[in-house]
Amino acid sequence: MSKTLYIKKIASPLGMITAASDGENLTGLWFEGQKHFGSTLSGPCEEKDLPVFRQVCEWLNIYFSAEIPAFTPPIRLEGTIFQLSVWKTLKTIPYGHTITYGEIAKALERQNGTNRVCARAVGGAVGRNPVSIIIPCHRVIGTNGGLTGYAGSADKKAFLLRLENADFKAE
Repeated sequence: MSKTLYIKKIASPLGMITAASDGENLTGLWFEGQKHFGSTLSGPCEEKDLPVFRQVCEWLNIYFSAEIPAFTPPIRLEGTIFQLSVWKTLKTIPYGHTITYGEIAKALERQNGTNRVCARAVGGAVGRNPVSIIIPCHRVIGTNGGLTGYAGSADKKAFLLRLENADFKAE
């Protein structure tokens, strides 16, 4: 029997966002219609007001006010070992900074003592990040500084990077 999952719709300057939870932790955060929307929703869902959703709303309000939230809601991620390592790296990218897919690949190579991490594989894992914005996949850019690959759309990625005053090349 599958466990009930919970969702909450949240209005943002970029449109509706859907948050998902297992009842205690944030398990998903997606823009309406984005690629891989609802990837962690594998069972029945119930719309419910939970403490974790109140924390997510507070975090997003602070973030969309162009401030750095001083806390992170509790998050539970499920994925492959490789995806989890990429998502862990995403969490280290500071507000207002960007990194390339290739730089993440090199960091993972150093971390794992190998030279076999492909930037394309990193891109696949970044694109499947189930917790947009809070796990800042929007801070990953192409080698040339361009806005490649964002499941939420290039326009949303540009908005988020401008909000943070990050350096990137507009397409």
